[in-house]
Amino acid sequence: MGLSVADIAERSGLSLDDVDRVEDNDVHCPHDILLRYGKVVGLRFDLHAVSAGELNLPEPEETETTFVGNALLKARAAAKGSGLPALADDSGLCVESLGGDPGVYSARWAGPDKDFVRAMEEVHRRLQASPGASTAAWFVCVLAVAWPDGEEIAFEGRVDGNIVWPARGTRGFGYDPIFVPTGHQLTFGEMDPSAKHEMSHRARAFAKFVEACLG
Repeated sequence: MGLSVADIAERSGLSLDDVDRVEDNDVHCPHDILLRYGKVVGLRFDLHAVSAGELNLPEPEETETTFVGNALLKARAAAKGSGLPALADDSGLCVESLGGDPGVYSARWAGPDKDFVRAMEEVHRRLQASPGASTAAWFVCVLAVAWPDGEEIAFEGRVDGNIVWPARGTRGFGYDPIFVPTGHQLTFGEMDPSAKHEMSHRARAFAKFVEACLG
């Protein structure tokens, strides 16, 4: 199975918060942190991880309407541009009463400046507009693998829970402070990073990838 957050932090010399930023796809995460993380995770499975940035590959526009579609789109582009097997993911928060929104548009709700406080407020505003609406929600991550010969496969991880308000906690990233996973009292924004990643949607998608491709 995959390394724990604590293992990755110890082997890479990164802090738990830095590892959390990488695994939450923080777009402002410095390149050196991404590189150190990727090398440790790759070594665990006798892989040499190289980022798209290192290869100067352009990031394709996410034009699909599903997590699977966007993850495969990015993996295909990286595989074609590099001539190497490529991994890519797409993830987001889905709220039942909002018809699954923000979904694949989770990052876009935060705007160009990635203001997730505003994005969380928008989720709350829309729920408030429908008194009695269900607060059920889930995080989804789809991890896609594409090979230069056109073969591809995708793995989905999901964690269910509920939206709470006001936001609680300063850990994590994105919508974490308003999401409480089923069976727990703390939001993802309050949890220790190691506890969060034991159950996270990304960890579950990665575990499926490891079992199918590296087991």
